Amino acid sequence: MSEIDNAQIDINVVTDYIAEQSDPTVDRYVFAYTITINNSGEIPAKLLNRHWLITDANGKVQEVRGEGVVGEQPHLNPGEFFEYTSGAVLETPVGIMEGEYEMVTDEGDTFLAPIDRFSLAIPRTLH
Repeated sequence: MSEIDNAQIDINVVTDYIAEQSDPTVDRYVFAYTITINNSGEIPAKLLNRHWLITDANGKVQEVRGEGVVGEQPHLNPGEFFEYTSGAVLETPVGIMEGEYEMVTDEGDTFLAPIDRFSLAIPRTLH
């Protein structure tokens, strides 16, 4: 992995609590997250792999690694974006996620696009 000049991947996250799939009586809290991956750099790049750390309010950490996102490995030319929705199940009403995407340029150089920490929370649980 290296720093690639002119490679810039911006990641935006929007989260949602899915009450109809959750069951607080058995410590099951379901969250959806919609991610927009935007190539704001100057070179094309393809998403190869994802790596997530999901931490609930009890400090329990789930680590997720895998190929692509939602079964795809999107290729993004400069100015293009890819949006997808996925989900996470926690044992607490609040948690955090953070991670990174492994990207590759058309020349074969790989780099990491960091995903900043974001909160998963039932509405009105965080102030």
